[in-house]
Amino acid sequence: MNDQLNELRALAASAANRRTETGIPRVAMVKGAIPEHQLAAVYDPMVNLILQGSKSMTVGDRTLHYDPATYFVMSIDLPAVGTVRPSADGEPYLAVSLTLDPAVVSALLIDLPKPADAAEHQAGFSVAAVSGELMDAWVRMLRLMTRPDDIPALAPAYEREILYRVLQGPHGWMLRDIANPDTALARIGLAIQWIRRDFAKPLRIDTLARKAAMSPSAFHRHFKTVTALSPLQFQKRIRLLQARMLLIAGGRNVTSAALDVGYQSPTQFSREYTRAFGLPPTQDAARILDNARAPGPRAAR
Repeated sequence: MNDQLNELRALAASAANRRTETGIPRVAMVKGAIPEHQLAAVYDPMVNLILQGSKSMTVGDRTLHYDPATYFVMSIDLPAVGTVRPSADGEPYLAVSLTLDPAVVSALLIDLPKPADAAEHQAGFSVAAVSGELMDAWVRMLRLMTRPDDIPALAPAYEREILYRVLQGPHGWMLRDIANPDTALARIGLAIQWIRRDFAKPLRIDTLARKAAMSPSAFHRHFKTVTALSPLQFQKRIRLLQARMLLIAGGRNVTSAALDVGYQSPTQFSREYTRAFGLPPTQDAARILDNARAPGPRAAR
């Protein structure tokens, strides 16, 4: 697979140190150092393939590590903290990703036999070794960057093949579950969308459980299994990430940011913000802005 990996690196070499669109629907790439605050974010469902360097992802109390020849699947929207590192010989971090579209997965599943056994409930994110077939599908997908006129005709086929290869691997159950509205994973995915939409409002577990067609106890259990967070912890993480963006990009003061994301007490907000990010809100925002103004290569997710 070394030849395939080297070709992928060459094809993705033009990526910037932020999410870089390729011109291929749902396919993006990134290269280089990425600031800590931009790696602490809500990540979309995706298949992420590391080409160079390594990355760690922490969700709740779980941390996963992956490097070249491994791929990461996130089947639901999750607030996570990432860390990227260059390779041992100093080459910059490099990765490509495919954002998951449940409609595309559903259309693919129509043409495939159903699995004999349903998967047990597991976390909605994990890492696995990449196969030669999956790597080859990625090579053909990224080659389309050099032949943009071929993208409308061929990208859908290569996307289906990438998804098919993932379906054949240990993460296949995730793709099946997000495409089936009757599974616990799909229901938790909907609950996550509701929490993200109304994150500043009080969280009512009974209401969310009823919408997800689960008892409150079952909802809480499945939510924690899938996300490694309780519903309240998930909402808190969303609030704090949003507040951080308001402080950095919106120029808000601490009290305004706290109230905007749903906190009633700026003091409680500051305490929880410090626990999450290591510094009080004002100091954290100042540090991030100072780093952004510092000379040298700029980095972004």
